[in-house]
Amino acid sequence: MIGASDEKQLAYALSEKRVIFTFDDDFLSLASTGIKHCGIIYTRQQRQSIGKIISDLILIWECLEPEYMYNNIEFL
Repeated sequence: MIGASDEKQLAYALSEKRVIFTFDDDFLSLASTGIKHCGIIYTRQQRQSIGKIISDLILIWECLEPEYMYNNIEFL
């Protein structure tokens, strides 16, 4: 969905019951407006190594239920 607006990406992820992983602050702003989403995982770019990010994403996948992620934001 390269080139799609953030709103369209959130809507698509919601329709597919997918969590969005992003470095983009705009998704945090959208979430604060009350827009529905299946979850957002956010980290600042270049804050952590790719290996650490992947390990953290796997941990979230293993430990958190989809229902918990609905309209929730997790920060790495």
